[in-house]
Amino acid sequence: MIVRHKAIRQLNLGRRFRCAFFCISSPFMMILGKVTLAKALILDRASGWQALIRRSTPLAICLWLLVHGQLGHAGPPTLGFMRLPQPGGGLVTVFYPSSDPELPAVQGPFRFSWAANGRVLKGNGHLVVISHGSGGSPWVHVDLARVLVERGFTVALPQHAGDNYLDPSEPGPESWIKRPSEVSRAIDVVAGSRQLGATLGFESVGLFGGSAGGHAALTMAGGKWSKRRFRDHCEAHIREDFSSCVGFFTLLKGNWLDGPKLWLAKFVIAARFSDDTVQAGFDPRIKSVVAMVPFAADFDPASLMQPVTSLGLVIAERDINQIPRFHAEAVLAACEPRCEVVMRLPEAGHGAMLAPTPPLELGSVAHHLLSDPANFDRGLLVPQLNSRIADFFLRTLAVGS
Repeated sequence: MIVRHKAIRQLNLGRRFRCAFFCISSPFMMILGKVTLAKALILDRASGWQALIRRSTPLAICLWLLVHGQLGHAGPPTLGFMRLPQPGGGLVTVFYPSSDPELPAVQGPFRFSWAANGRVLKGNGHLVVISHGSGGSPWVHVDLARVLVERGFTVALPQHAGDNYLDPSEPGPESWIKRPSEVSRAIDVVAGSRQLGATLGFESVGLFGGSAGGHAALTMAGGKWSKRRFRDHCEAHIREDFSSCVGFFTLLKGNWLDGPKLWLAKFVIAARFSDDTVQAGFDPRIKSVVAMVPFAADFDPASLMQPVTSLGLVIAERDINQIPRFHAEAVLAACEPRCEVVMRLPEAGHGAMLAPTPPLELGSVAHHLLSDPANFDRGLLVPQLNSRIADFFLRTLAVGS
Protein backbone atom coordinates (compact mmCIF):
# COMPACT_ATOMS: atom_id res chain seq x y z
CA MET A 1 0.00 0.00 0.00
CA ILE A 2 2.83 2.39 0.91
CA VAL A 3 4.54 1.61 -2.35
CA ARG A 4 1.28 2.29 -4.23
CA HIS A 5 0.81 5.71 -2.61
CA LYS A 6 4.41 6.60 -3.39
CA ALA A 7 3.88 5.68 -7.03
CA ILE A 8 0.75 7.85 -7.18
CA ARG A 9 2.67 10.81 -5.73
CA GLN A 10 5.39 10.31 -8.33
CA LEU A 11 2.72 10.16 -11.04
CA ASN A 12 1.17 13.42 -9.79
CA LEU A 13 4.58 15.11 -9.69
CA GLY A 14 5.23 13.97 -13.23
CA ARG A 15 1.90 15.40 -14.37
CA ARG A 16 2.69 18.75 -12.83
CA PHE A 17 6.14 18.80 -14.39
CA ARG A 18 4.67 18.00 -17.80
CA CYS A 19 2.12 20.78 -17.39
CA ALA A 20 4.79 23.35 -16.54
CA PHE A 21 6.97 22.13 -19.40
CA PHE A 22 4.14 22.44 -21.94
CA CYS A 23 3.18 25.90 -20.64
CA ILE A 24 6.70 27.20 -21.11
CA SER A 25 8.02 25.48 -24.19
CA SER A 26 5.54 23.69 -26.41
CA PRO A 27 3.75 25.38 -29.33
CA PHE A 28 1.25 22.52 -29.24
CA MET A 29 0.41 22.89 -25.56
CA MET A 30 -3.27 23.61 -26.10
CA ILE A 31 -3.81 20.32 -27.89
CA LEU A 32 -1.63 18.30 -25.53
CA GLY A 33 -3.08 20.04 -22.51
CA LYS A 34 -6.63 19.10 -23.48
CA VAL A 35 -5.64 15.45 -23.96
CA THR A 36 -3.78 15.33 -20.65
CA LEU A 37 -6.69 16.97 -18.84
CA ALA A 38 -9.12 14.44 -20.29
CA LYS A 39 -6.92 11.58 -19.06
CA ALA A 40 -6.69 13.17 -15.66
CA LEU A 41 -10.48 13.37 -15.40
CA ILE A 42 -10.82 9.67 -16.18
CA LEU A 43 -8.04 8.53 -13.82
CA ASP A 44 -9.11 10.72 -10.91
CA ARG A 45 -12.87 10.11 -11.03
CA ALA A 46 -12.51 7.22 -8.60
CA SER A 47 -10.45 9.28 -6.15
CA GLY A 48 -13.10 11.89 -5.43
CA TRP A 49 -13.68 15.49 -6.52
CA GLN A 50 -11.29 16.96 -3.95
CA ALA A 51 -8.34 14.98 -5.28
CA LEU A 52 -9.41 15.77 -8.85
CA ILE A 53 -9.34 19.51 -8.21
CA ARG A 54 -6.00 19.33 -6.41
CA ARG A 55 -4.30 17.27 -9.10
CA SER A 56 -5.77 19.22 -12.03
CA THR A 57 -5.04 22.70 -10.69
CA PRO A 58 -1.58 23.19 -12.27
CA LEU A 59 -2.83 22.13 -15.69
CA ALA A 60 -5.95 24.26 -15.37
CA ILE A 61 -3.87 27.30 -14.52
CA CYS A 62 -1.62 26.56 -17.47
CA LEU A 63 -4.57 26.40 -19.88
CA TRP A 64 -6.18 29.52 -18.42
CA LEU A 65 -2.99 31.51 -18.94
CA LEU A 66 -2.73 30.23 -22.49
CA VAL A 67 -6.29 31.16 -23.36
CA HIS A 68 -5.79 34.65 -21.98
CA GLY A 69 -2.60 35.21 -23.92
CA GLN A 70 -0.13 35.31 -21.05
CA LEU A 71 2.10 32.39 -22.05
CA GLY A 72 1.48 31.98 -25.73
CA HIS A 73 4.02 34.54 -26.92
CA ALA A 74 7.76 34.81 -26.51
CA GLY A 75 10.18 37.39 -27.87
CA PRO A 76 9.43 40.92 -29.12
CA PRO A 77 5.88 41.75 -30.17
CA THR A 78 4.79 41.86 -33.76
CA LEU A 79 3.20 44.98 -35.24
CA GLY A 80 -0.56 44.78 -34.81
CA PHE A 81 -2.72 46.93 -37.07
CA MET A 82 -6.37 47.94 -36.98
CA ARG A 83 -8.52 50.86 -38.08
CA LEU A 84 -11.38 52.27 -36.02
CA PRO A 85 -14.11 54.69 -37.15
CA GLN A 86 -13.69 58.19 -35.78
CA PRO A 87 -16.50 60.65 -35.00
CA GLY A 88 -17.41 62.81 -37.98
CA GLY A 89 -16.00 60.40 -40.53
CA GLY A 90 -12.60 59.02 -41.34
CA LEU A 91 -10.58 56.40 -39.50
CA VAL A 92 -8.17 56.23 -36.60
CA THR A 93 -5.26 53.97 -37.56
CA VAL A 94 -3.85 52.01 -34.62
CA PHE A 95 -0.60 50.08 -34.29
CA TYR A 96 -0.10 47.96 -31.18
CA PRO A 97 1.86 45.02 -29.75
CA SER A 98 0.53 41.71 -31.03
CA SER A 99 1.44 38.04 -30.81
CA ASP A 100 0.07 37.10 -34.22
CA PRO A 101 2.41 36.70 -37.19
CA GLU A 102 2.86 39.59 -39.59
CA LEU A 103 1.76 39.26 -43.19
CA PRO A 104 2.58 41.42 -46.22
CA ALA A 105 0.35 44.46 -46.69
CA VAL A 106 0.14 47.11 -49.42
CA GLN A 107 -1.09 50.67 -48.92
CA GLY A 108 -0.81 52.76 -52.08
CA PRO A 109 2.86 52.84 -53.10
CA PHE A 110 4.01 51.39 -49.77
CA ARG A 111 4.72 47.76 -48.89
CA PHE A 112 4.53 46.81 -45.22
CA SER A 113 4.08 43.81 -42.99
CA TRP A 114 1.82 43.69 -39.94
CA ALA A 115 -0.71 41.54 -38.10
CA ALA A 116 -4.01 42.98 -39.30
CA ASN A 117 -6.58 42.81 -36.47
CA GLY A 118 -4.15 40.55 -34.61
CA ARG A 119 -4.48 39.53 -31.00
CA VAL A 120 -3.63 42.44 -28.66
CA LEU A 121 -0.76 42.02 -26.23
CA LYS A 122 -0.41 44.23 -23.18
CA GLY A 123 2.62 46.47 -23.64
CA ASN A 124 3.79 49.23 -21.32
CA GLY A 125 0.25 50.59 -20.87
CA HIS A 126 0.85 53.92 -22.64
CA LEU A 127 -0.72 55.40 -25.77
CA VAL A 128 1.11 57.74 -28.16
CA VAL A 129 -0.90 59.74 -30.70
CA ILE A 130 0.78 60.82 -33.95
CA SER A 131 -0.61 63.93 -35.67
CA HIS A 132 0.33 63.80 -39.36
CA GLY A 133 1.37 66.79 -41.43
CA SER A 134 -0.65 68.66 -44.05
CA GLY A 135 -2.03 66.26 -46.63
CA GLY A 136 -0.44 63.44 -44.66
CA SER A 137 -1.27 59.79 -44.11
CA PRO A 138 -0.57 57.13 -41.48
CA TRP A 139 1.76 55.30 -43.87
CA VAL A 140 4.61 57.84 -43.70
CA HIS A 141 4.86 57.29 -39.94
CA VAL A 142 4.93 53.50 -39.87
CA ASP A 143 8.68 53.31 -39.15
CA LEU A 144 8.25 55.42 -36.00
CA ALA A 145 5.12 53.49 -35.03
CA ARG A 146 7.01 50.21 -35.29
CA VAL A 147 9.79 51.41 -32.99
CA LEU A 148 7.23 52.67 -30.47
CA VAL A 149 5.36 49.36 -30.57
CA GLU A 150 8.62 47.46 -30.05
CA ARG A 151 9.06 49.54 -26.88
CA GLY A 152 5.56 48.57 -25.73
CA PHE A 153 3.49 51.57 -26.82
CA THR A 154 0.18 51.56 -28.63
CA VAL A 155 0.11 54.20 -31.39
CA ALA A 156 -2.97 55.98 -32.79
CA LEU A 157 -3.10 58.25 -35.83
CA PRO A 158 -6.25 60.32 -36.36
CA GLN A 159 -7.26 61.35 -39.86
CA HIS A 160 -7.31 65.16 -39.76
CA ALA A 161 -10.41 66.40 -41.57
CA GLY A 162 -9.79 68.41 -44.73
CA ASP A 163 -6.02 68.07 -44.39
CA ASN A 164 -5.13 64.47 -45.22
CA TYR A 165 -4.01 62.46 -48.23
CA LEU A 166 -7.60 61.61 -49.19
CA ASP A 167 -8.98 65.12 -48.68
CA PRO A 168 -6.42 67.97 -48.76
CA SER A 169 -9.08 70.65 -49.26
CA GLU A 170 -8.57 72.73 -46.11
CA PRO A 171 -4.94 72.97 -44.97
CA GLY A 172 -3.50 75.71 -42.80
CA PRO A 173 -5.11 77.56 -39.88
CA GLU A 174 -8.62 76.16 -40.47
CA SER A 175 -7.22 72.66 -39.95
CA TRP A 176 -4.98 73.74 -37.06
CA ILE A 177 -8.03 74.91 -35.11
CA LYS A 178 -9.61 71.45 -35.32
CA ARG A 179 -6.56 69.30 -34.74
CA PRO A 180 -6.43 69.39 -30.90
CA SER A 181 -10.00 68.14 -30.59
CA GLU A 182 -9.29 65.48 -33.24
CA VAL A 183 -6.34 64.28 -31.17
CA SER A 184 -8.54 64.07 -28.07
CA ARG A 185 -11.23 62.16 -29.94
CA ALA A 186 -8.61 59.68 -31.16
CA ILE A 187 -7.75 58.96 -27.52
CA ASP A 188 -11.46 58.46 -26.82
CA VAL A 189 -11.78 56.06 -29.76
CA VAL A 190 -8.92 53.88 -28.51
CA ALA A 191 -10.24 54.00 -24.94
CA GLY A 192 -13.62 52.86 -26.23
CA SER A 193 -12.17 49.81 -27.98
CA ARG A 194 -12.85 46.67 -25.95
CA GLN A 195 -9.63 45.04 -27.18
CA LEU A 196 -7.30 48.00 -26.83
CA GLY A 197 -8.79 49.90 -23.93
CA ALA A 198 -8.28 47.05 -21.47
CA THR A 199 -4.49 47.10 -22.06
CA LEU A 200 -3.93 50.84 -21.59
CA GLY A 201 -4.08 53.55 -18.99
CA PHE A 202 -5.14 56.93 -20.32
CA GLU A 203 -3.93 59.23 -17.56
CA SER A 204 -0.53 59.68 -19.25
CA VAL A 205 -0.62 59.89 -23.06
CA GLY A 206 2.10 61.02 -25.47
CA LEU A 207 1.71 63.11 -28.63
CA PHE A 208 4.10 63.32 -31.59
CA GLY A 209 3.51 65.70 -34.45
CA GLY A 210 5.47 66.87 -37.48
CA SER A 211 4.97 70.07 -39.47
CA ALA A 212 1.24 70.89 -39.11
CA GLY A 213 1.14 67.98 -36.65
CA GLY A 214 3.92 69.76 -34.77
CA HIS A 215 1.67 72.81 -34.59
CA ALA A 216 -1.00 70.64 -32.95
CA ALA A 217 1.60 69.23 -30.56
CA LEU A 218 2.71 72.71 -29.47
CA THR A 219 -0.91 73.74 -29.00
CA MET A 220 -1.50 70.77 -26.69
CA ALA A 221 1.68 71.71 -24.80
CA GLY A 222 0.07 75.06 -23.92
CA GLY A 223 0.91 77.19 -26.94
CA LYS A 224 -1.51 79.95 -27.94
CA TRP A 225 -1.77 81.30 -31.47
CA SER A 226 -4.07 83.24 -33.77
CA LYS A 227 -4.78 83.69 -37.45
CA ARG A 228 -3.68 87.31 -37.18
CA ARG A 229 -0.27 86.26 -35.87
CA PHE A 230 0.00 83.98 -38.93
CA ARG A 231 -0.88 86.94 -41.17
CA ASP A 232 1.59 89.23 -39.42
CA HIS A 233 4.41 86.72 -39.81
CA CYS A 234 3.75 86.31 -43.52
CA GLU A 235 3.49 90.03 -44.13
CA ALA A 236 6.89 90.52 -42.48
CA HIS A 237 8.77 87.45 -43.72
CA ILE A 238 6.99 86.00 -46.73
CA ARG A 239 10.02 86.17 -49.01
CA GLU A 240 12.29 84.30 -46.53
CA ASP A 241 9.58 81.84 -45.36
CA PHE A 242 7.46 81.61 -48.51
CA SER A 243 6.48 77.94 -48.28
CA SER A 244 5.27 78.32 -44.70
CA CYS A 245 2.85 80.98 -45.91
CA VAL A 246 1.57 79.46 -49.16
CA GLY A 247 2.13 75.73 -48.69
CA PHE A 248 2.78 73.42 -51.62
CA PHE A 249 1.11 75.57 -54.31
CA THR A 250 4.15 77.24 -55.82
CA LEU A 251 7.75 78.31 -55.26
CA LEU A 252 9.77 81.47 -55.66
CA LYS A 253 12.20 80.88 -58.52
CA GLY A 254 14.12 84.13 -58.70
CA ASN A 255 12.45 85.31 -61.90
CA TRP A 256 9.98 88.06 -62.83
CA LEU A 257 7.04 85.96 -61.61
CA ASP A 258 8.18 86.22 -57.99
CA GLY A 259 6.76 89.74 -57.66
CA PRO A 260 3.19 88.82 -58.68
CA LYS A 261 3.35 85.66 -56.53
CA LEU A 262 4.35 87.66 -53.45
CA TRP A 263 1.69 90.32 -54.04
CA LEU A 264 -1.08 87.75 -54.56
CA ALA A 265 -0.05 85.67 -51.55
CA LYS A 266 -0.05 88.73 -49.25
CA PHE A 267 -3.42 89.83 -50.59
CA VAL A 268 -5.06 86.43 -49.98
CA ILE A 269 -3.49 85.99 -46.54
CA ALA A 270 -4.57 89.48 -45.42
CA ALA A 271 -8.14 88.83 -46.59
CA ARG A 272 -8.47 85.38 -45.00
CA PHE A 273 -6.48 85.57 -41.79
CA SER A 274 -7.30 88.78 -39.92
CA ASP A 275 -9.11 87.13 -36.98
CA ASP A 276 -7.25 87.80 -33.72
CA THR A 277 -9.15 85.16 -31.70
CA VAL A 278 -6.64 83.31 -29.53
CA GLN A 279 -6.62 79.59 -30.26
CA ALA A 280 -5.60 77.00 -27.67
CA GLY A 281 -6.06 73.35 -26.84
CA PHE A 282 -5.70 71.22 -23.75
CA ASP A 283 -6.26 67.61 -22.78
CA PRO A 284 -5.22 66.64 -19.23
CA ARG A 285 -4.44 63.11 -20.43
CA ILE A 286 -1.58 64.33 -22.62
CA LYS A 287 1.53 64.54 -20.48
CA SER A 288 4.35 64.49 -23.04
CA VAL A 289 4.75 66.07 -26.48
CA VAL A 290 7.35 65.92 -29.26
CA ALA A 291 7.11 68.55 -32.01
CA MET A 292 9.23 67.89 -35.09
CA VAL A 293 9.87 70.61 -37.72
CA PRO A 294 6.69 72.37 -36.54
CA PHE A 295 4.97 75.36 -38.08
CA ALA A 296 5.26 77.68 -35.10
CA ALA A 297 5.66 81.31 -36.24
CA ASP A 298 2.08 82.16 -35.23
CA PHE A 299 2.51 81.24 -31.54
CA ASP A 300 2.80 83.81 -28.79
CA PRO A 301 6.29 82.98 -27.45
CA ALA A 302 5.20 83.79 -23.90
CA SER A 303 2.64 80.97 -24.03
CA LEU A 304 5.41 78.42 -24.50
CA MET A 305 7.68 79.65 -21.72
CA GLN A 306 5.89 77.36 -19.26
CA PRO A 307 4.76 74.25 -21.20
CA VAL A 308 1.94 72.33 -19.55
CA THR A 309 3.46 69.02 -20.71
CA SER A 310 6.94 67.62 -21.11
CA LEU A 311 8.08 69.15 -24.40
CA GLY A 312 10.69 67.82 -26.79
CA LEU A 313 11.72 69.34 -30.13
CA VAL A 314 13.27 67.81 -33.25
CA ILE A 315 15.09 70.42 -35.34
CA ALA A 316 16.13 69.84 -38.96
CA GLU A 317 18.61 72.62 -39.66
CA ARG A 318 18.27 72.47 -43.46
CA ASP A 319 14.46 72.62 -43.46
CA ILE A 320 13.39 74.95 -46.29
CA ASN A 321 9.67 74.37 -45.74
CA GLN A 322 9.56 75.72 -42.19
CA ILE A 323 12.72 77.81 -41.79
CA PRO A 324 13.98 76.84 -38.31
CA ARG A 325 14.78 80.39 -37.09
CA PHE A 326 11.12 81.37 -37.51
CA HIS A 327 9.71 78.12 -36.15
CA ALA A 328 11.51 75.38 -34.17
CA GLU A 329 14.42 77.59 -33.06
CA ALA A 330 11.99 80.33 -32.00
CA VAL A 331 10.09 77.81 -29.86
CA LEU A 332 13.32 76.58 -28.30
CA ALA A 333 14.34 80.13 -27.44
CA ALA A 334 10.99 80.62 -25.69
CA CYS A 335 10.72 77.32 -23.81
CA GLU A 336 14.28 76.66 -22.63
CA PRO A 337 15.15 75.39 -20.02
CA ARG A 338 11.67 73.86 -19.60
CA CYS A 339 11.92 71.91 -22.83
CA GLU A 340 14.64 69.89 -24.54
CA VAL A 341 15.96 69.06 -27.98
CA VAL A 342 15.28 65.37 -28.59
CA MET A 343 17.55 65.49 -31.63
CA ARG A 344 19.15 68.15 -33.79
CA LEU A 345 19.76 67.08 -37.40
CA PRO A 346 22.29 69.42 -39.05
CA GLU A 347 21.92 67.96 -42.56
CA ALA A 348 18.20 67.08 -42.52
CA GLY A 349 15.34 68.76 -44.32
CA HIS A 350 11.61 68.86 -43.65
CA GLY A 351 11.06 65.37 -45.07
CA ALA A 352 13.13 63.74 -42.32
CA MET A 353 9.86 63.37 -40.39
CA LEU A 354 8.53 61.00 -43.07
CA ALA A 355 9.61 57.36 -42.79
CA PRO A 356 9.09 55.69 -45.12
CA THR A 357 9.24 58.55 -47.59
CA PRO A 358 6.50 58.81 -50.22
CA PRO A 359 7.41 58.85 -53.91
CA LEU A 360 8.07 62.46 -54.92
CA GLU A 361 7.71 63.54 -58.53
CA LEU A 362 11.01 64.95 -59.77
CA GLY A 363 10.78 68.70 -60.23
CA SER A 364 7.56 69.08 -58.21
CA VAL A 365 7.07 71.50 -55.31
CA ALA A 366 6.83 68.52 -52.95
CA HIS A 367 10.13 67.14 -54.24
CA HIS A 368 11.81 70.50 -53.66
CA LEU A 369 10.46 70.89 -50.11
CA LEU A 370 10.55 67.29 -48.84
CA SER A 371 13.43 65.48 -50.52
CA ASP A 372 16.52 64.83 -48.40
CA PRO A 373 19.56 67.08 -48.77
CA ALA A 374 22.54 65.33 -50.35
CA ASN A 375 24.50 64.92 -47.10
CA PHE A 376 21.63 63.55 -45.00
CA ASP A 377 22.27 59.90 -44.08
CA ARG A 378 18.68 58.71 -43.71
CA GLY A 379 19.58 55.06 -43.16
CA LEU A 380 21.72 55.95 -40.14
CA LEU A 381 19.96 58.95 -38.63
CA VAL A 382 16.24 58.18 -38.89
CA PRO A 383 16.52 54.96 -36.82
CA GLN A 384 18.50 56.95 -34.23
CA LEU A 385 15.81 59.63 -34.24
CA ASN A 386 12.98 57.14 -33.79
CA SER A 387 14.83 55.49 -30.92
CA ARG A 388 15.36 58.85 -29.20
CA ILE A 389 11.69 59.73 -29.56
CA ALA A 390 10.75 56.40 -27.97
CA ASP A 391 13.27 57.00 -25.16
CA PHE A 392 11.80 60.47 -24.52
CA PHE A 393 8.27 59.09 -24.20
CA LEU A 394 9.38 56.19 -21.99
CA ARG A 395 11.08 58.60 -19.61
CA THR A 396 8.53 61.42 -19.54
CA LEU A 397 5.37 59.32 -19.53
CA ALA A 398 6.70 57.21 -16.66
CA VAL A 399 7.13 60.45 -14.70
CA GLY A 400 3.70 61.68 -15.81
CA SER A 401 1.96 58.54 -14.55
